[in-house]
Amino acid sequence: MGYLMDFRPPFFRGGSSNRKAAHGALGALWRLVDLPEEALDYIDLPGADPVLPSSFSVGMAAQYSMGAAALAAAEIWHLRGGGKRQRVTVDMRHAAQETRGYYTLNGTPSARYDKITGVYRCADGNWVRIHANFAHHRDGALALLGCPTGATVDRRMVEKALSRWNSFEFEQAAADAGLVVAAMRSFDEWDRHPQGIAVSQLPVVSIERIGDAPPRALPSYGADPRPLKDIRVLDLTRILAGPVGGRTLAAYGADVMLLNSPNLPNIDAIAETSRGKLSVLADLDTATGRITLGNLLRSANIFMQAYRPGALADLGFGVEDVARIRPGIIYVSLSAYGHVGPWAYRRGFDSLVQTATGFNHAEAQAAHQEAPRPLPTQILDYASGYLMAFGAQAALARQATEGGSWHVRVSLAQTGRWLRGLPRVATGLGSALPPLEPYLETTDSGFGRLAAVRHAARFSVTPARWARPSVPPGTHPTVWPFS
Repeated sequence: MGYLMDFRPPFFRGGSSNRKAAHGALGALWRLVDLPEEALDYIDLPGADPVLPSSFSVGMAAQYSMGAAALAAAEIWHLRGGGKRQRVTVDMRHAAQETRGYYTLNGTPSARYDKITGVYRCADGNWVRIHANFAHHRDGALALLGCPTGATVDRRMVEKALSRWNSFEFEQAAADAGLVVAAMRSFDEWDRHPQGIAVSQLPVVSIERIGDAPPRALPSYGADPRPLKDIRVLDLTRILAGPVGGRTLAAYGADVMLLNSPNLPNIDAIAETSRGKLSVLADLDTATGRITLGNLLRSANIFMQAYRPGALADLGFGVEDVARIRPGIIYVSLSAYGHVGPWAYRRGFDSLVQTATGFNHAEAQAAHQEAPRPLPTQILDYASGYLMAFGAQAALARQATEGGSWHVRVSLAQTGRWLRGLPRVATGLGSALPPLEPYLETTDSGFGRLAAVRHAARFSVTPARWARPSVPPGTHPTVWPFS
């Protein structure tokens, strides 16, 4: 059921032909979802790559994905009667700093990776990357390798075990076991891979109509005139890209409710990515938890989820289920490798997608080194999060003007393909990491005194801000707040 966006209703058509030239890749994103062309005259994008040490335009990727989300928020504000369009500015250096994910709690820097996480050479001479930051992934990988679990294991044991494995065979064995491992590929190898071919057919953001519903008028403004005031967002994401998407919507005024399971682990970065959000617990494996989610859903505008494809459908909250429960919903899905192809159900994280799709190999070549080289930030996560916020708002504008329920899809692999399309930076690897201090703000949170990078998008009329501090899971009751 449904169709991809292959039409242009009047609200989304461009106007006169003498408008200013669009901002390159941002203009392409904007036109992909058919938002009004004239809005592109109201964004400023100062700065130029390189701003971080990379041969890829990571600064541009951060700036343009965030700029798309911020400009969409300004367009929502205009649509809600905000008057003349306001200006949006996204400085490239500031946006890139936001994607570094830096924060401190009570003066202590954020935790680093598990000692087993990283790259290893295999018997075929190729490399694999193991993601072991969650205990069950770590112990599963060690068990597959025949290594002991616990504090006694070290990298030398893992290196010895992997020296007997073919990299691609280990990648497949790990996937079969539900683990998160990626073998390194070049861009050419990824482009020939069945999943690479499948992803090449997808846009960076897709929006599909999934059901009929009358247009729902956007709430009128109260005392807070921010663009997404009183827009309700259910955030069922846990790691990084999804939480960044929800955090971005919260910065623009949405009531974002992070819904966690009491039985699943979270990463320490939840203290930073939960800024601006309500935080509740519900166990969706129980009838009570599913009833709780259903009750919250009945007055939500946006439903964001990053479960493995098909997992929420098994619990009664797939796309069609949610559109039936809440006609007019904007359902936003994030995946690692896209929703089509043989890897559609495969788990993955930013670092693994970088390895599997060619970025680690390309960056290593640019650095004239043999070992895989990661990008300087988890840019696939951050850009995907901003693109989730962008797509959600584009669909929200469409719902308000013509009705319908809508499905927005983003994946790390699709974002990676988009990043590949941006210019390479010949001198980028020679850049130094710029200082973070000018971009930090310090606030009290439910986790302690939090210092983190403030949001880089600036609005001329409605400044972005996080009105709520980040708090531990389950702090709030499972009800929406009154306006």
